[in-house]
Amino acid sequence: MSGRDPFCQPRRSRAGATLTLVFAGVLVAGAATGSLPGAPGGSGRKPPARAAGSTGLAPAGHEQVAKAAAEAMADGKSPMEAAERAVSRSGDRWGAVYSQGDYEEFQEALDGQYTGVGLWARRERDGRIDVTGVRTGSPAADAGIRRGDLLRSVDGRKVDGLPVTEVVSMLRGDADDAPAGTAVSLGLQRGTRAWTQTVRRARLSTDPVTERRLTGGVTVIKITAFAKGVGDKVRAAVRRSPSGTGIILDLRGNSGGLVAEAVTTASAFLDGGLVATYDVDGKQRALHADRGGDTARPLVALVDGGTMSAAELLTGALQDRGRAVVVGSRTFGKGSVQMPSRLPDGSVAELTVGHYRTPSGRSVDGHGITPDLDAGSDALGRARTVLTGLGDDPS
Repeated sequence: MSGRDPFCQPRRSRAGATLTLVFAGVLVAGAATGSLPGAPGGSGRKPPARAAGSTGLAPAGHEQVAKAAAEAMADGKSPMEAAERAVSRSGDRWGAVYSQGDYEEFQEALDGQYTGVGLWARRERDGRIDVTGVRTGSPAADAGIRRGDLLRSVDGRKVDGLPVTEVVSMLRGDADDAPAGTAVSLGLQRGTRAWTQTVRRARLSTDPVTERRLTGGVTVIKITAFAKGVGDKVRAAVRRSPSGTGIILDLRGNSGGLVAEAVTTASAFLDGGLVATYDVDGKQRALHADRGGDTARPLVALVDGGTMSAAELLTGALQDRGRAVVVGSRTFGKGSVQMPSRLPDGSVAELTVGHYRTPSGRSVDGHGITPDLDAGSDALGRARTVLTGLGDDPS
């Protein structure tokens, strides 16, 4: 897998075409599990709802797309292709159509699972693909691949100059719907040594929450995405942190995820109360934190331009409620709700139906969250300084 988290940006794709399935800023709320109160699909048999930045779409969009798909099927044409054309014409920037298999894989990603080889990578300025990390126990680790190696080819195709998302898709085998156990040939380079290594894809689990202790007992909790179980992991990390010390909640580069997990995370620091409001087809809804969170411990939230969607919802709640000082740079600004619908061939169309707001009524979509304090290259250092002012001494 590639990138800093094991999800790639969803984008429209025809069946069989390359599709990278990763959050990159989607705020997903499980209608099937009631994560968005009042959302349709409570039977548990429909896809989850999500939210992301969008230009907006009239509620009738779902009906229009479904009609186009049904007419195509009646004419012996592809419902999915007809739906894609309808979504493209709708003006919904974040509307998308997924094949049934692609959508199921996307849902698995929300469960914290993905198929890949266990690589994190980035594209350097000269176009080369640099391995920035290798997951312990992954096929890549077992094959001896190391951080700092260069990935030169995948199954014989040179990857220099390709977008990282496309390289990720090749590693996953998206174009061929390659399952775990299928082989992929990697061309690698380490210094002057070049070699080819064949590895087999595996089902891997993500690790979206990490914690570390700084000098003086300050705890840094890093959340890269809101997959299932993240909220409980954050609450456990808070309980493990030394009594009386501060916490830095690092949301930099967090691309979003399940809104229910963002609300559970907020509950770790709030004693009930409003987390966000949102509208679905013009009907207003509210999300509330559970009671019993730690409201006394000094808290700083670190954000940047890669903080998106569910992470922005959490940041806005902590800021508006006066629970955390937000440090960093303005967040991305994705805050519109999308709802899915099944098409006749089993594919899924997702269209924008509303937007969410922070407890004070601020709109996130297109605006983002402005931090209380700007931070340059040493954002973590600035956060520690702020904690000192809040009553925690990290020295």
